[in-house]
Amino acid sequence: MRNIYHKLILLGGLAAFSACEKDLQYTTYGNLADVVNTTEGAVALVNAAYTGLAGGPDWQGGWDAGTYAWRTQAMMTTDEGVCSWGGDWIPLRNLNYTPDFGWVTHNYERYTPFISRITIALDKMQTLNVQEDMRKRYIGELKALRAHYAQLLYFNYGPFTIITDAKVALDPNAPYVPRPTKDVVVAQIEKDYKEAAAVLPDKFTGTDYGRFSKAAALTGLMKLYMHEKRWTDAVTTGQQLTQMGYSLLPNYENNFTTASKGGASTEMILAVVCSAFGGDQYSNMWLAHALPADYQDSTGIPLTAWGGYKMPWSSYDKFDKSDKRLKVLLESYPVGKDATGKVIYKNARTSGALGAIPVKFGPDPSRTNAQNSAVDFPIYRYADVLLMLAESINEANGAPNQQAYDAINAVRARAGLAPLANLSKADFLAKIQDERLFELWGEGWRKDDLIRWNLYIQRAVNDGSTTAQPYKVLLPLPRSVITQSGGVIKQNEGYN
Repeated sequence: MRNIYHKLILLGGLAAFSACEKDLQYTTYGNLADVVNTTEGAVALVNAAYTGLAGGPDWQGGWDAGTYAWRTQAMMTTDEGVCSWGGDWIPLRNLNYTPDFGWVTHNYERYTPFISRITIALDKMQTLNVQEDMRKRYIGELKALRAHYAQLLYFNYGPFTIITDAKVALDPNAPYVPRPTKDVVVAQIEKDYKEAAAVLPDKFTGTDYGRFSKAAALTGLMKLYMHEKRWTDAVTTGQQLTQMGYSLLPNYENNFTTASKGGASTEMILAVVCSAFGGDQYSNMWLAHALPADYQDSTGIPLTAWGGYKMPWSSYDKFDKSDKRLKVLLESYPVGKDATGKVIYKNARTSGALGAIPVKFGPDPSRTNAQNSAVDFPIYRYADVLLMLAESINEANGAPNQQAYDAINAVRARAGLAPLANLSKADFLAKIQDERLFELWGEGWRKDDLIRWNLYIQRAVNDGSTTAQPYKVLLPLPRSVITQSGGVIKQNEGYN
């Protein structure tokens, strides 16, 4: 299989499968039966489902770097980030949401059709003329993707109907149904992850790198268990992941360079595969969003710089100054060289910047494109698993044990920090909360973390927001969904 994010044979045709979403125009693309009843058709169905990892047709959406990206919104609504551009970035950060604020309602309308399309693809996969072992694998990948997309929607919008009946998904006149209870949604996501893990290989490499593996499905499942505070289940899943051959890279920053491409990294569990040639959706534009306009790479690589994303100084100042991870989070940044060739640095703090410069993703050494980079976007990393395991053990046992200390200390050791020991449950949790900031900032999980710790609303209040009410832990559904359902689908509490 070639690059899964490019050259999709049936992506246009698959758009017809969004008919069950009544807010979308129903369009027929003709009879695809002759096309999809082949191995190539099966590959195309699965590949099309993967486009949601990069936001589908969204500009830098999904797990990329743009406005609608899960990664970006998790950063800009928490203590990880602040944006210099003003405008709608201000109500986003202040949690000043309404059902008409498209920045926060957009992903509901974007991802519910992906759920339905995958359900239709799963049904079609049962009848395709492919080898049985490949059929099982493709079904596993589709179920893992459905679980992943559904989990993101559930975490952000609360319970919603996961359509698992292909007939309903294909029917543009299917009746609206009330939103289910959270237990129903969690059970379906858990079921999809488990069934996927049962048939998928532990890891994908080479041309299959970037696909959902067993390890990726289990990592998603572990995040679900932690969200639901099912600590014992999270511990069991995390311990299983520690036996699957993953390990930390010696150098933290190598997770965010082209050195990790193609499955070469022992730490990367799932990533959005990027290319400097693949179009805006499938490239890494993080540096373009983050670099100040006067930034000049010291090695001479030309880089686009829009100067938006920052980490607030209050968060930056939590780092130990000896933390090696500060190599990719800058108080001072290069702006050129003097006559002798010595690099000149500018202090972002003293020059009035809102925060430190988050250069987490390294420049593309190919110099192919100043704006679009081939550095992959991580979704799941083994360091994340270790920190989740440490937290889950602490919660399940009422205190950290040696395995919990070993997990967090492995992450700290790579950063050049001293090991932890002899902490109470509360003190250990506080260390976990900081360590997840230091290790995982800008990777898309801080929002879920702060909600799990009951700190999400408090962060905004601490930063001066007068609109951050407790119900804002959930985003509003689009007003059109409520209106078109005739009130069958209820809005999240607190939104009018």
